[in-house]
Amino acid sequence: MASSKLQALWNHPAGPKTIHFWAPTFKWGITVANVADFTKPPEKLSYPQQIAVTCTGVIWSRYSLVVKPKNWNLFSVNVAMAGTGLYQLSRKIWHDQNPESQEVVA
Repeated sequence: MASSKLQALWNHPAGPKTIHFWAPTFKWGITVANVADFTKPPEKLSYPQQIAVTCTGVIWSRYSLVVKPKNWNLFSVNVAMAGTGLYQLSRKIWHDQNPESQEVVA
């Protein structure tokens, strides 16, 4: 039974024999790096970078469900990218809008 499921995954149009599998798999590295930046001080975060990560996640999440075959690996990595980008943007905006948070650090 397990071998038939592995065989189905292996032969899937978005399976490991295609770029449709490997591109999103390596894209997880961007998400992991963004998660690692959760401990970074908000003043060190970049608006352009986080906007790019968020927009990429939102746009490609939608695209991954439109293409045939549906690429669930691409969808999940882009939802994670959008989520981490939104979280980082909220941290940066909150930090910039609340000057008292800057005094505590000093």
